[in-house]
Amino acid sequence: MVHVFLGLGSNVGDRARNLFSAHDHIITTKGIQPLRLSRFYETAPIGGPSQPMFLNAVLSMETVLSPHQLLDRFQSIETAMGRIRSVKWGPRNIDIDILLYGDEIVDDQQLKIPHPLMHTRLFVLEPFVEIAPGVVHPVFKKTILQLYKERQASLLVTT
Repeated sequence: MVHVFLGLGSNVGDRARNLFSAHDHIITTKGIQPLRLSRFYETAPIGGPSQPMFLNAVLSMETVLSPHQLLDRFQSIETAMGRIRSVKWGPRNIDIDILLYGDEIVDDQQLKIPHPLMHTRLFVLEPFVEIAPGVVHPVFKKTILQLYKERQASLLVTT
């Protein structure tokens, strides 16, 4: 079993219900054992067009599925839940991102793990710190807590 962390987000419709529904679809997938779901965090959208506030969470799980099997499953869940990909970083009822897959690094046209922007996004780092502050990012070799504190500090300097 590999320890995996997912980012969940929604800013269209009943956001909390969307996150719970995605969670339910994920944890009922054969080969996935859920461990912990963070609280939901309301965050402002970053990039893309003007859009409503997001709810974000991080889910910890263990799995026997490969990264690409997970990607296929999560994209199927998003589609089944009605996600339409029309605008990059646009509004969405559900977004499921693979943040970390153990300490593996995947870099191909379909999938990038660790998620390439996770270390820059407080809406990922804050819920991640809640459930697993000591997990080490396999590229930066820093804990999630260290990355979170560094990101917070960098925002204070630029404001």
